[in-house]
Amino acid sequence: MSDAWLVVGLGNPGPEYARTRHNVGQMVLDELASRLGGAFKVHKARAQVLESRLRPGGPRVVLAKPLTYMNLSGGPVAGLAKFYGIPAERVIAVHDEIDIPFAALKLKIGGGEGGHNGLRDMSKALSTKDYYRVRVGVGRPPGRMDAASYVLKPFSSTEGKELPFLLDDAADAVEHLVENGLLEAQQRFHGR
Repeated sequence: MSDAWLVVGLGNPGPEYARTRHNVGQMVLDELASRLGGAFKVHKARAQVLESRLRPGGPRVVLAKPLTYMNLSGGPVAGLAKFYGIPAERVIAVHDEIDIPFAALKLKIGGGEGGHNGLRDMSKALSTKDYYRVRVGVGRPPGRMDAASYVLKPFSSTEGKELPFLLDDAADAVEHLVENGLLEAQQRFHGR
């Protein structure tokens, strides 16, 4: 299955985290699963997984939501990559990014983790930083609020009204990245 893509939505398990900024990656995967008409199933690699094609005859994807806490995401991701025979250069991490304004998207391959413990653990487990990232902007914490506390809070009511549009755009960005490559996806989604 090495021609497949592994798309990982980072987040924390449990209902208390489900609607927090830190779980926006998993929310994007829920949007993708809804589009594909599929349901996640528990995989032995400690993740919920949905195997499908983006469209009939299109690229194969494995959507994955690790069942571990964010800072332990690497083990499930590396386990799934090995199980499905997917190299790191066909892995896409969808995650929250405080250094990007709310509702903006940025896509890249490789680079630093910017203090994001989920990405740090993925890089360690995959033995490379060279995987794709769909960075979903959640904005900076207000005032002197600690970043860790901020990302573990639910979106504000104002943000909540825009959230469905952000999730839709991020799901579009994932699909565009898989189908058309990074450069075209960046040209289409950066600066929106």
